[in-house]
Amino acid sequence: MHRAARHSFVLGTMLSAFSMTAMGQAAYPSKPVRVVVGFTPGSATDVTSRIFAQKLSEALGTTVAVENIPGVAGAVGGAKVAKAPPDGYTLYYGANGAMTIAPSLFTNLPIDPSGDFTPVVHLLTMGSILCVNKHLPVKSVQELIALAKRRPGELSYASPGVGVPQHIAGELMKLTAKVDIVHVPYKGAQITDVIGGRVPITLQNMGAILPVVKEGRLRGLAVTSLKRSPMIPELPTMAESGFPAFEALSWFGLFAPAGTPAAIVDRLYQESTKILAQPDTKQRYAELALEVSGADGKRLAEIIKNDTAKWAKVIKDANIPPAQ
Repeated sequence: MHRAARHSFVLGTMLSAFSMTAMGQAAYPSKPVRVVVGFTPGSATDVTSRIFAQKLSEALGTTVAVENIPGVAGAVGGAKVAKAPPDGYTLYYGANGAMTIAPSLFTNLPIDPSGDFTPVVHLLTMGSILCVNKHLPVKSVQELIALAKRRPGELSYASPGVGVPQHIAGELMKLTAKVDIVHVPYKGAQITDVIGGRVPITLQNMGAILPVVKEGRLRGLAVTSLKRSPMIPELPTMAESGFPAFEALSWFGLFAPAGTPAAIVDRLYQESTKILAQPDTKQRYAELALEVSGADGKRLAEIIKNDTAKWAKVIKDANIPPAQ
């Protein structure tokens, strides 16, 4: 083959390959997309994911189905995504429990949060509320701490499970105040025992507990965000209640398997930020006490790194035993 002809052949092959790649990326998605959630139906993670999935389906012009695969603070679902082909058709709607707390708490975590995924977008944040049974004789965080010091080991607090943000927030409170309060983990936002008085204290995400507090069935003492919530502005923050710089948030992000093409990741990021900017989306999330974020994958990776270090220190300092 002559040199000129050979060069033309090579150039043609490269252009053809480039064209096929571009066509493949431009055609995304060409089939339904699956979004895996690591918690049970009806949980805060599940509810918020379905709002997002419906909007993403409209934006992409294809079915976006939510699949619930619970276990190990959401990490079992994450493991399913980590092993999926990196083609943008299997995504992980991950919460910070699995991505930043579980690595320091679980001995056999089935995922590597920093290596198994490509962060796409930081979607939502939400604080929690520290609540007590309405018959417990306390009306502030300081009164609760004083009671706990008078009755070491006698009080208990409920959380939605081991390794979730509310669990670690409770341990941070105990560590800071130097009190002994027993942790009682449940599977999800089970608050019947708190209302009934069997467990007198609870930390629950705001979306789950807010209606119960507003109805007066539980007494809210403080929110775990740095700022007061516009949904219940009468409640002080933990920082205002004697715990300087106390912050314990739940957050949700969208992740793709490691190695997903940049063009697909960018498409998902662009569509996600458009969704979060829509007034009706903001309103639906606000009603659940959620704030939209929209930070990109690079910023999400930084959040994961910083939060992992923060919670690792709390887990170590509080001597929280490893979980299976």
